[in-house]
Amino acid sequence: MTPNDVTSERPGALPQGRFNGPTEFGELVRSAFAAAAAQGWREIIICDSTFEDWPLGERTVAQSLQDWSKSGRKLTMLARNYNEVMRRHARFVAWRRTWSHIVDCRAHAAVAAGDVPSALWSPAWVFQRLDLARSTGVAGAEPARRVALREQLAESLKLSSPAFAATTLGL
Repeated sequence: MTPNDVTSERPGALPQGRFNGPTEFGELVRSAFAAAAAQGWREIIICDSTFEDWPLGERTVAQSLQDWSKSGRKLTMLARNYNEVMRRHARFVAWRRTWSHIVDCRAHAAVAAGDVPSALWSPAWVFQRLDLARSTGVAGAEPARRVALREQLAESLKLSSPAFAATTLGL
């Protein structure tokens, strides 16, 4: 392991530093949602073009989200579209339907897929994929990193519109 690789300083701590590959990326997502539940994060923002390679439909992620879900919590999702979420992540879609009052799904369809950040932001810790094809990026809790990512996501959210309704109404 090199000094730039992902490290955890204590058991249960979220990784800090670089991550490489889809396996490490998937573990980061799982760890982040588990930490959100354990630490009571009040707000989470996740952003990706389609979320197709996020493990949102896995039982462990669904359970972590269920454990995290409480009054006063908020999850914001930003994507180009949610077609892959609906197709690949049935457990997440069911959880989102139940907890729609704390989940705000937004779409930013006017941008190119490669221009949508792939990231998770929380007040305590963040990660961002910098190379989508190789699933490499950085994770950390440094205040400067958290502020910079929050500002980047806020700009994208300003240009987005509501999407991915929890229920569909028909006649």
